[in-house]
Amino acid sequence: NDSLQFIGKKGITYGWKNTLDNYKKSYPDAASMGTLNFEILQVICFNKKQAYVLGKWNLIRSAEKGNIGGHFTLFFKKINNKWLIISDHTS
Repeated sequence: NDSLQFIGKKGITYGWKNTLDNYKKSYPDAASMGTLNFEILQVICFNKKQAYVLGKWNLIRSAEKGNIGGHFTLFFKKINNKWLIISDHTS
């Protein structure tokens, strides 16, 4: 929903639709998207409704596009019995 925060190298984006639109601009085709892998480094459950995840991401692409990667932190909140990401900081 509109309360989602995505923090990346271009700053803060608010809202699911805005985040999706930015993703589509950055990865317009299958070659750009490549294969995304995650490594979870740490999970902290603050309580029954809030959790934090720290990890690494790696995007494997053709030599022409080049591989990229970095780290991320996610803040999850349980809303209406579903775990949702409310803040994603990816670098």
